Amino acid sequence: MSADFHFVECTNDKCRLRFPLDLNAFEGKYCPRCGSGLRVATVSAPGLPAELPSDYSRVPMLGLLDNIRSSHNVGSIFRSADGAGFKHLYLCGITPTPAQNPEIGKTALGAEQALDWSYHPNALDLAKQLKTEGRKLIALERATQSMPIQEFHPSSQQACVLIVGNEPAGVDPEMLEMADQVLSLPMLGTKESLNVSISFSIAAYWLRLIT
Repeated sequence: MSADFHFVECTNDKCRLRFPLDLNAFEGKYCPRCGSGLRVATVSAPGLPAELPSDYSRVPMLGLLDNIRSSHNVGSIFRSADGAGFKHLYLCGITPTPAQNPEIGKTALGAEQALDWSYHPNALDLAKQLKTEGRKLIALERATQSMPIQEFHPSSQQACVLIVGNEPAGVDPEMLEMADQVLSLPMLGTKESLNVSISFSIAAYWLRLIT
């Protein structure tokens, strides 16, 4: 049965805890904070169906995960890639796969089943193959050759492969040399980079909008 989320509220005026609850899965009788009774505060509202505009599919987008260690990050990337209409994820090196690590599904929330993926032990070997197939390799990394992502304007309708790398090592230096373009996200605070899954998500949607 699908989730049926309502916002419920504690009836104890000194507590007043309010939180979402799937009433198909839980009875929702008692407040988890104080033990008082709960009341349903809102009716459930259906979300919008997942539907990408037709023009989002005009340029195929793919992702390459180069030695991403964290299953949490891999799952988040699956979810973002699916949301941005990517066609495939290449999982390389020590990157865990959904077949090996069920933890990925906790953050992917089913995207790992909806999105095609494949495993490759050597990302450089794969990148060479993708280039011979006419794919454009776009690495996301703060490096001397990086271009700020907001200044990037693709000159062709080639299928693009967005590459992200290991934390903290970054994208393989030989991969950066092989890439057709190296992009970076602007960092306006004290940190030099964002979490890899957040970086992938920002870049994925930006590239989808401009390609």
